[in-house]
Amino acid sequence: MKRIYSEAWNDYQLLDAGDNKKLERWGKVVTIRPDRNAYFQPVLSASDWKNQAHFEFIESSKSSGTWQILKNNTNKHWEINFNELTIHLKLTKFKHLGIFPEQRINWDYIAQHTAKGDRFLNLFAYTGVASLIARAQGAEVYHCDSVRQVINWSKENMLGSNLSDIHWILEDALRFAQREVKRGNKYKGLIMDPPAFGIGVKKERWKIENKFPELLELALQLKDKDGYIIANTYSPRLEAEKIQLIAKDLISNELVEVSNLSINSETGKRLDFGQRTLIS
Repeated sequence: MKRIYSEAWNDYQLLDAGDNKKLERWGKVVTIRPDRNAYFQPVLSASDWKNQAHFEFIESSKSSGTWQILKNNTNKHWEINFNELTIHLKLTKFKHLGIFPEQRINWDYIAQHTAKGDRFLNLFAYTGVASLIARAQGAEVYHCDSVRQVINWSKENMLGSNLSDIHWILEDALRFAQREVKRGNKYKGLIMDPPAFGIGVKKERWKIENKFPELLELALQLKDKDGYIIANTYSPRLEAEKIQLIAKDLISNELVEVSNLSINSETGKRLDFGQRTLIS
C-alpha cells in the first residue's frame, strides 16, 4: 500500500513520538498529546519532553481530558501561520488545538488543483484550513459542519487570514450532501474528514465503516467530471483494502488512489494517521 507523508513547515513540527504520545511544536508553543499510534519507544527522554513542552494533555476518557500547564505564563490562545494564512489555536478538552497537521499534503493538493471560480465543498469541515486554502485560490467555498462553535472558530481563521465570503453551513454533513444531490449541484473539489463514529440527525449512532459507502457515493454525484474528491478516514475497521473495494463498486473511469497517511518526526519516528483516498 502506498504511503504518503505530510511535511513540517515553519510553524509546525512533530518533534518526537513514542510511549503512546507525541511531542509537537506549534509556533513557539510545544505540546505533549496522547496518540495510540505512537506505540514504539521515543528517541528523546521523558525529561527532554518535559523540558521542552508548555502543555500536556492528560486523558480522563477516550474522548476528553484536561491540559496540564508545564510552563507558567504561556498563553492558551495563540496563532500560527501556514503560507499566507493565519490560524487561531487554543487548548480544547478533546485534546485538539484547531488543526490537523497531517492534512498538510491535502492542503497542498487543493492549492495546486483549485482555481478562481471553482466550487469547493468541505464536509465535516472543523475549523476549516482546507476551506481557507480553496478560498485563497479564488474558489467559491461551502464549509459544512454541525457544530456552531467550530464554525465560529473557522470564521476567526477566515478574518485573520484577510479572506471573506465563505458560505457557512451549520448542518449535518451527510444530510447536506443528500440535499445537494437532489438540487443537482456540482463541485470541482470536495474534501471530507468524517469522524470514526458519530451521531446522526435522528440521534442514531453511526460508524464510518458503515457510512463510508454512502458518503462516497454522494460525493461522486456532487463531483464535476474533471473534479476531485479527498476523503480522510481514521478507523481501524475501515482499512485501505476495504476502501478500495468500496470504490471499485462505485467508480468506473476515475483514478482512485488510497494511501496510508503519515508524518516523520524530527527524530526519525514515523507516526500514522489513517488513510487518504483521492479520486480524480
